[in-house]
Amino acid sequence: MNKSTVTEIKERFDNDVERFSNLETGQVATIDAEISLELLTEAAKRIVPNAKNVLDIGCGAGNYSLKMLTKIPNLNCTLVDLSKPMLDKAEERVSAETNNSVETIQGDIREVDLKENSFDIILAGAVLHHLRDDKDWETTFQKLYQLLKPGGCLMISDLITQEIDDVNKFTWERYGDYLEKIGGKEYRQKVLAYIDKEDSPRSMTYQLELMKKVGFRKTEILHKNMCFGAFGGVK
Repeated sequence: MNKSTVTEIKERFDNDVERFSNLETGQVATIDAEISLELLTEAAKRIVPNAKNVLDIGCGAGNYSLKMLTKIPNLNCTLVDLSKPMLDKAEERVSAETNNSVETIQGDIREVDLKENSFDIILAGAVLHHLRDDKDWETTFQKLYQLLKPGGCLMISDLITQEIDDVNKFTWERYGDYLEKIGGKEYRQKVLAYIDKEDSPRSMTYQLELMKKVGFRKTEILHKNMCFGAFGGVK
């Protein structure tokens, strides 16, 4: 099956700004979204308590930066997203919560030009599952590593697969059951169909090993529930 192109993904998010501006509606299909958000931002605060600069990739409507600002006030926030309507919404919301700079960059994190060694915290909420082949994953993780200051952290919350096929099959069946409870059989089919079309998640193990491979000194698992996880690494 041909996966969605970057343009197709951008168009979908252009049309979904209001839903993603609300954690309860934007994350309804995500198991433990609020728990993961709390754990990631709290861990980032403890890893880099004096952080000044945060980069939020695939920022959507800005939920991750907003949560980070409740932990460390008045960060300089750099927001990157494919969708201009999402960025506009994120800029409006994040600017209201920090007295420092808010910079927005429309584009793909793989292509945007950012200064190396300049961020204390990188937040990647439900974005890396759009990466495709091994090379794509490796070059993106390498770039994120280079953007961090020494001692800075990359914090990821995302859709994940499992390493063992039979376990993977089981977790997706369980996730389907979860979706069905929320919205019935039709909702289950709709969500699983767009994951199949748009996303290409990798296992948490794969991503933690890749972090070490590109140079991260330490990695940490914060939360895992079926096909969702929150984890990170320190440069």
